[in-house]
Amino acid sequence: MSRRYFGTDGVRGVVGEDITFELVERLGRAATLWSKGGRVFVGRDTRASGEELEEAFGRGVVAAGGNAVLAGVLPTPAVALLALDLGAVISASHNPPEYNGVKFFDGEGRKLTDAAEEEIEALLNEDGPPGGGGRVDHVAVATESYLEHIVERFGSDLSGLKIVVDCANGAYSGIAPKAFEQLGAQVSTIGSDPDGTNINVGCGATDLQTLQRAVTGAGADVGIAFDGDGDRMLAVDARGQVVDGDQILAILMLHLEVELVAVTVMANLGLHRLAEEHGIRVVTTDVGDRYVLEALRREGGLLGGEQSGHIIYLRDHVTGDGLAAALLLCAALEGHSLERAAAVLRRFPQAKENISVGRKDLPQPLLDEVERLNTRLDGKGRVLVRHSGTEPVIRVLAEAETRSEAEETCGTISALVRRELG
Repeated sequence: MSRRYFGTDGVRGVVGEDITFELVERLGRAATLWSKGGRVFVGRDTRASGEELEEAFGRGVVAAGGNAVLAGVLPTPAVALLALDLGAVISASHNPPEYNGVKFFDGEGRKLTDAAEEEIEALLNEDGPPGGGGRVDHVAVATESYLEHIVERFGSDLSGLKIVVDCANGAYSGIAPKAFEQLGAQVSTIGSDPDGTNINVGCGATDLQTLQRAVTGAGADVGIAFDGDGDRMLAVDARGQVVDGDQILAILMLHLEVELVAVTVMANLGLHRLAEEHGIRVVTTDVGDRYVLEALRREGGLLGGEQSGHIIYLRDHVTGDGLAAALLLCAALEGHSLERAAAVLRRFPQAKENISVGRKDLPQPLLDEVERLNTRLDGKGRVLVRHSGTEPVIRVLAEAETRSEAEETCGTISALVRRELG
């Protein structure tokens, strides 16, 4: 059975259109029934719609006979760590403020499998026990508990490090800067004044320009940007240059001396080459941090991630965590500049384009052309075409040894996508 509501990372969409209070209440009821009516720990990001959607979700939990434990604004990885029989986050992650959604974790803090999500969808129209019988509790100590865990397990002495932290006006506002300050860093903060309408707007991991200006203007050593719910992070070096998830993984896999790293099909070919040079086995998955997590657990690995900034390190954690990743990155510098650390990865030039479409299937002529180009590139580059799991777009990626070849190849495929699906 194909999933109707769940995408790459939970259920999400524009509030009032794709996401309604009625749907979120049904999701709360169905997920609680699926978890046998247990305790559901619930957090949310800072979107204006979040509080009402949290309440709707809680009503669904109660209707199914469960106990909804509402923690208010809390980063997604904190919910994973604190999950009870089930964890749920009211968030649309890196999407704009008008979006919202729900993502789930099981009792061990793991993102649900495709099969589990299908089972929840099958229960969307099921009623709970007569009279419901559940209850709602509110907790206020979750933030402190989470921060203590991350600083203790992933922190190091950051004395002398001058850092700018961009909280994306999201769930890390007022939390992440404290971690760096407690560890001795000199911290400047931006994007830490959420008003419900400014999450991910001109700030955070999806828009690094403000952080780049702040880092160079302050003469900082490092800039760290989170997304709205805190499960991804990117960095900026002292020159204002972006350090992406592939570069962060490259730094960490050498510093942590891992034997295996899990990445998605979007990972730069240069990362594969670097891993091969150092005898590190690479496991490649579909796009989505939950597939990286599944691969790490299946293969017994600790480190993985995505170019977009999902960085996962499973020592003392259960999922990807933007703040933990940022602290690990700072520790890995060992007194050197981020520019020098990132130079370990020689990246292949990439060209990308997102094309709005109304259908999900990729026609055979398009697939045939992609195969032909990949054969021609013969390992010295590649073409990838896929449908986004979070937006109605086709994503095109071309990678080659030169920028011009990558851009030319991307343009060719993008034109074909428009012709076939426009």
